[in-house]
Amino acid sequence: MDKKKKVRLSDIAEKLNISTVTVSKALANKDGVGEELRKQIKDMAEEMGYKVKKTNANSNSDQVTGNIGILIPARFFSNDFSFYWYLFNFLSKELLSRNYYSIMELLSDEDETKLTMPRMIQDQKVDGMIILGQTNDTYLDLIKSHYDNFILMDFYTNKLHLDSVSDDDYYCSYQLTNYVISQGHKKLRFVGNFGSTTSISDRYMGFLKAMHENGISTDFNEIIDDRDSKGRRIEIKLPYDNMPSAFICNCDETAATVITQLESKGFKVPQDISVTGFDNYLPQGRSSVELTTVMIKPEDSAKVAADLILNKIKGESYIKGRHLVSGNLIIRNSVKTL
Repeated sequence: MDKKKKVRLSDIAEKLNISTVTVSKALANKDGVGEELRKQIKDMAEEMGYKVKKTNANSNSDQVTGNIGILIPARFFSNDFSFYWYLFNFLSKELLSRNYYSIMELLSDEDETKLTMPRMIQDQKVDGMIILGQTNDTYLDLIKSHYDNFILMDFYTNKLHLDSVSDDDYYCSYQLTNYVISQGHKKLRFVGNFGSTTSISDRYMGFLKAMHENGISTDFNEIIDDRDSKGRRIEIKLPYDNMPSAFICNCDETAATVITQLESKGFKVPQDISVTGFDNYLPQGRSSVELTTVMIKPEDSAKVAADLILNKIKGESYIKGRHLVSGNLIIRNSVKTL
């Protein structure tokens, strides 16, 4: 006998020729749906055998699956390596130590744009979810309208009141930039798209604070993009006609790309130009230079995230809002003393 297929929100939406978000709001009894349409949606859901599961964050109900979902936007996965795959491994290990398994799901650009709920939630496969990597506010609002037990990791949003775990990007970038300036550098350029993620924005603001405190002028238009507004990698265009003495890169991967481009043009790092990164994460052989960077231990971030999501799903007391994890400067040989 064939196993009966579970009904998803998208199946109900397709039957009624409406959006998934409308179905979600109706079943969650949220505003924005007329009573007649809400009844029609609920009737169709019942007819199709959809089981409404609205988990309350304040509930003390026992765990149902023993699984925690990790939702990662697919655009943050590169062909050769990914920092988020690296973080996922630490998260998975930390959750397993607490008797929870991890289920990873990649969020495609199409599903995010079309507001398709994560399959792991539609199929009721998890007790809670961690969204790892910048996701747009409209999509987050969709999830919030139908599901309580989730947190954000490595980013945050000011528009929605959501629990999150992120690095202390602002202060760590401030420390890093101050170090480069202390080595005699006065002409610095920041590499990273300011608006693509909250972490890059905060790292730029830390860079800006250090520059201004040291009396060094800088212009927002001098930022060098390494990705588009959605976080997808693009070609980095270095200012070969007006080079700085140091590039402050928003992450190690970008720093490695900058170093490769510089070397292809005959520049030596750090003899000719200094370069810094952030994250202390590069696969072996990715860079020809030992990179000065910031290390925020992924196991520390994983522990805070695990504490937060498990307290949330168990209805235990916890501090709501944004949780910061700090780190320290790792000084290697990619910065020259002038």
